[in-house]
Amino acid sequence: MSKQAPVLTLTDLNAGEPCCPPMAEQRLPAQTAAVLAPAFKALGDPVRLQLMSMIASAEGGEICVCDLTPAFDLSGPTISHHLRVLREAGLVDSDRRATWVYYRARAGVLRQLAGLLTVAEPARG
Repeated sequence: MSKQAPVLTLTDLNAGEPCCPPMAEQRLPAQTAAVLAPAFKALGDPVRLQLMSMIASAEGGEICVCDLTPAFDLSGPTISHHLRVLREAGLVDSDRRATWVYYRARAGVLRQLAGLLTVAEPARG
């Protein structure tokens, strides 16, 4: 019987348990890397990284698109595109309220990604 890690899905990233040990401790299985890569790719764009920071640090845990758009010298449709990429990568959730959309960071997913990147300090002798 194979000892391969079970296939990971984005819904697993919401669990309280880490998706996998930090990559500095153990090799990341190919299936897990394939699931996590879109989230890292989404954060690889400077505008999306700034948007993610604004959303994650928003007072009250959410922010209106009407507060995000003026922070950039980009058109509304371009900001909407970047927000859609973040949403499709599983990094944010959104709710429409009347004419505005409000965004919230998916803290569990961000913790999973941060845990994967954790590197322990070497023991000092």
